[in-house]
Amino acid sequence: MVCRGSSTDDNIEWLVWFGLIAGDSSSDADVSSVMGFSGFGKKARTFDLEAMFEQTRRTAIERSQRVLGHYSIISPLVSQFEEFLKKIPDTHEITLQHGSKSVSALALDPSGARLVTGGYDYDVKFWDFAGMDAALHAFRSLQPCECHQIRSLQYSVTGDVILVVAGNSQAKVLDRDGFQVLECIKGDQYIVDMANTKGHTAMLNDGCWHPKIKEEFLTCSNDGTVRTWDLNSEKKHKSVFKPRSQQGKRVIPTCCTYSRDGKLIAAGCQDGTIQIWDRNLSVHTKFHCRQAHAAGSDTTCLTFSYDGVTLASRGGQTRRCFLSVLGLHVLHRHAKLAKSALLFNMTDCCFSPDDKLLLTGTSVKKDEGNGKLLFFERESLQKVYEIEVADAGVVRCLWHPKLNQIMVGTGNGLAKVYYDPVKSQRGAMLCVVKSKRKEKHAETLTQDYIITPHALPMFREARQRSTRKQLEKDRLDPVRSHKPEPPVSGPGRGGRVAAHGGTLSSFIVKNIALDKTDDSNPREAILRHAKEAAENPYWVAPAYKQTQPEPLFAEEEEEEVDEDQPEWKKRKI
Repeated sequence: MVCRGSSTDDNIEWLVWFGLIAGDSSSDADVSSVMGFSGFGKKARTFDLEAMFEQTRRTAIERSQRVLGHYSIISPLVSQFEEFLKKIPDTHEITLQHGSKSVSALALDPSGARLVTGGYDYDVKFWDFAGMDAALHAFRSLQPCECHQIRSLQYSVTGDVILVVAGNSQAKVLDRDGFQVLECIKGDQYIVDMANTKGHTAMLNDGCWHPKIKEEFLTCSNDGTVRTWDLNSEKKHKSVFKPRSQQGKRVIPTCCTYSRDGKLIAAGCQDGTIQIWDRNLSVHTKFHCRQAHAAGSDTTCLTFSYDGVTLASRGGQTRRCFLSVLGLHVLHRHAKLAKSALLFNMTDCCFSPDDKLLLTGTSVKKDEGNGKLLFFERESLQKVYEIEVADAGVVRCLWHPKLNQIMVGTGNGLAKVYYDPVKSQRGAMLCVVKSKRKEKHAETLTQDYIITPHALPMFREARQRSTRKQLEKDRLDPVRSHKPEPPVSGPGRGGRVAAHGGTLSSFIVKNIALDKTDDSNPREAILRHAKEAAENPYWVAPAYKQTQPEPLFAEEEEEEVDEDQPEWKKRKI
């Protein structure tokens, strides 16, 4: 079998050749005419090789043209998808353990140095990529809103303060270290017109900062209002926007956002509508889309594209989730995400840094699959890629434009960071290269150093240069580095009392250093001091100086043992 042409043509000719031998639809007569003989008799076979190769060549050319024509239609789409896949940084990942409950809020400062996570466990944790090591521990954890779940977190445009939106009616502003800067005032819940109250009267749903003005932020609540606030004025809101249904009734906004230039305010409502106002005109809406999502469903997220001409929303019914793209005049595309229940009413979506992709997460019930991060092409909303994140739902997602890293919050208390060492910058790559710090165990306890700058030179202590040098110096000191004596077992000795000695007598014995093991002769112990008493009489000798100048001591006599005495009368030694 001989095939001619390039490697691609060789493959095509091989397939055609195989189809010809198998006999696609040709009869014996056609085969005989092609093969160059007239019949199947006993005559000797003669082959026309030139005719055989010519027929094979023509068939290969025809089939090659049909295949190449088919690939010419598909190849632009394939190349476009490959271009999208090259932009997604998902080759590496790190996992941050926030807690045991869902991570319901994520925020990254504009520089990408610090990450803030909030969850259903009421905690807000601060992560510093430059300060962390491979252990990946948060450097601060606090509960700013006590027993209320955290619903939204966002850094300001300058990155110096953080907006905290929880399940209560008062939003808070914290600085970079977690200390409170502002707490919004609570409104009067007995006033019917919400525009006459100073603040929200029901649970908050969402909030965000103004993209241009660093002192202004936006919140929406179950009281049916969207309010703007000024960081310098905590006594009252700045302006009020009241969404209305088609019948003019009050509807609850579930999410809100600013446009990229800060001139528009958008809110997604529970009746499935998306209402957009001019920031300076709070009475009538500028754009109103009444069929963005199904009525009665929660619109969980609104986000503007970086060019400011496209608004993406995420919402769903009881069993289906949809992703919508809204131009500033008409809603033109939907994308069905999954046939799964909408478990989290704060699942968001966001655009890629180049504005060509749109990503969001899916929610799953326990033990019913894995939560996925889905990537869609912006214009056609066709899914181009997906990442299986964890065995729980994907609640939050964030694609930082400077770091080119994707942050994901899951329903099982994890915060994952996806990055590519080639495409990404800083962020998670700063902490994964650091080894875990070893715990330092001090051998001895150093004394506290008291600084007395105005003390006299004779009372001034020497200044400690470093803890390490002081430890080495104390290690050489035999007194400081003396090994502690083990506890006494059994009866006390040498002035030390056993562990059970807690009485007054035990204390006295310990202080006078009585040695109970001294079994010497008491007579010899007294006569040991006879020479000193004779040379320096002080107590006994002066008293007997006249009556008995010479002391008389009893002589030792051997006691006679009476052998006739019974055994029980004999003295026991």
